[in-house]
Amino acid sequence: MSSWMDKAPEMLLKRSFLFGLIGIIICLIPLVNTNFQFLQVPHGPINGIGIALQFFALSIAVLVLRRRKLEEKLKDKAKKMVLVLGVALIYFFMVI
Repeated sequence: MSSWMDKAPEMLLKRSFLFGLIGIIICLIPLVNTNFQFLQVPHGPINGIGIALQFFALSIAVLVLRRRKLEEKLKDKAKKMVLVLGVALIYFFMVI
């Protein structure tokens, strides 16, 4: 079983993007649902799953940033990913 530290930084950034995007979309579902009333479901668990996915994506991006001997291009991508996920988390914490 391989460790996350052994994975290529490009693949880790792709996974971080995927988890972050899915987390943001999941957090947007309750916001849309409050305005249009599509489903009668509790919003707490859905928001919790979305925020957990965003935190996981943020941790992967920070893991890539902490690597030694990383190309400048990958480091810039990881910094942008951390910034976007941080802003998204702040937004969804303020909306909840």
